[in-house]
Amino acid sequence: MTALTVRLADEKHRRLKALAKSRGTPLNRLIDEMTTLMLAEFDAETRFRARAKRGTGKAKRGLALLEKAMG
Repeated sequence: MTALTVRLADEKHRRLKALAKSRGTPLNRLIDEMTTLMLAEFDAETRFRARAKRGTGKAKRGLALLEKAMG
């Protein structure tokens, strides 16, 4: 396991601590869960884009919808 130092604004740190407390979980676990969700989202997008590039026909529309959804 790796230790990581992250610099956050005091207000953001306070809000994250409050969020963790409201969920009954330690701040470290909350951060771990958030990064897991972000990586899962990234992996799904990467797989989708790879499949769309291999596909034909509606692939461009699918990619356009993904771009729209991602903002």
